[in-house]
Amino acid sequence: MADYKLLIGGDLVDGDLQMEVVNPATGAPFVTVARASPEQADQAIAAAKAGQPGWAAVPYADRQGKLVALADAIAANAHDLARLLTLEQGKPLPEAQGEVAWTEGFLRHYATLDLPDRIIQDDDAGYIAVKHRPLGVVVGIIAWNFPLLVACWKIGPAVLAGNAIVLKPAPTTPVTALALGALCRDIFPAGVVNIITDANDLGPQLTAHPDVAKIGFTGSTATGKRIAAGSADGLKRVTLELGGNDPAIVLEDVDVRETAKAIFGNAFLNAGQVCLAVKRAYIHADIYDAMCAELAELAQAAIVGDGLEQGTQIGPIQNAAQYEKVKGFLDAARADGTIVAGGQAMERAGYFIAPTIVRDVTDGMKIVDEEQFGPILPLIKFDDVEDVIARANASDYGLGGSVWSADVDRAAAIAARIESGQVWVNQHIAIGPHIPMAGFKQSGLGVEQAEEGLAEYSQLQVINIKR
Repeated sequence: MADYKLLIGGDLVDGDLQMEVVNPATGAPFVTVARASPEQADQAIAAAKAGQPGWAAVPYADRQGKLVALADAIAANAHDLARLLTLEQGKPLPEAQGEVAWTEGFLRHYATLDLPDRIIQDDDAGYIAVKHRPLGVVVGIIAWNFPLLVACWKIGPAVLAGNAIVLKPAPTTPVTALALGALCRDIFPAGVVNIITDANDLGPQLTAHPDVAKIGFTGSTATGKRIAAGSADGLKRVTLELGGNDPAIVLEDVDVRETAKAIFGNAFLNAGQVCLAVKRAYIHADIYDAMCAELAELAQAAIVGDGLEQGTQIGPIQNAAQYEKVKGFLDAARADGTIVAGGQAMERAGYFIAPTIVRDVTDGMKIVDEEQFGPILPLIKFDDVEDVIARANASDYGLGGSVWSADVDRAAAIAARIESGQVWVNQHIAIGPHIPMAGFKQSGLGVEQAEEGLAEYSQLQVINIKR
């Protein structure tokens, strides 16, 4: 797994170009990998187009078996894949090991899914059946926060539905995806899975290509809008899993210490670089000071460092551009609120931000209204439930949210009024391959995971026969 080549048409090939990949814990390159040229992007699409009809003809059970084989290969290479994840993404090694295990588990579950024909009518007058046909060539474009897991979120349902895929990882985290390509080469027929890399220059070419039928994208809302616009001319199918500004509403009857631990873990996972992380916490006035103190203590005690170092709990920001954005949010926190933990970039090599808790802020401020995507958590005081529901919903985003209370029924009633695709009670980021994932408003289009997500990679067709 040390020679990181492109996967095009069943062959591992050198890139016409090369690029260095930076370890965010050091700020220095640690490996050079293949980078695709525009010509190679076209070759990957052509290979997918050529391989897809034969793959669609493969029995469904055999396609399921190939996903199991990929899960087996990931399990067999789990140690190396986890280390690569930490080197290129920065997350602590235990989190990287968790991502590898989750990837394996998601693939195994995908292999159990099916989209059987549905018979609407079968009588003397006629026969009507609803079928699902492959779309053709799918382009998958993924973000840098979970480069292995999200790659297989695209590959799994795309190929199971009978499509071929061209996957493009983020330029700052291409290594694990290329390692995945080496595994796919030995499992799938030529052209079914193709993996190419770029320097953020091939996306428009891929998404506008006339031979591409669908785009599956995970990343920022701004990029998602550009993809949607670029796909409009050909009316390509799109699934967009975009940004979030997830609210956590904490009622006055919670166990403050235990709830603080849970919220901290769900806000600072992967250094806060999770679309579904807690991004703003609304705390009832009766427990506001106590919750602020508990969260500050947790942030101050957290061990920040290189993800390969034993004991590290929070790693670096993944790339230099995001590091600068997060520092801008620190400036906003200092200007508008009271920082009770962290609040600064750490004076060391790499892209490290001290885990930051900021209180005495409210809606209308940058630190609350915008997605930080870093290790910063703003705490907002409230005393009226109706008001806090309105404030939580007054956002362009609607990906996730949570309500915390000792009274589960009360919390569930509030959760049902939150305008987000996923709303949890007394938990957060509780996702799985069997649970549909969708976003309200500017947090996305379409569905991922479960049968609903698989259906997004197929074309519905009705066969209607008169008797």
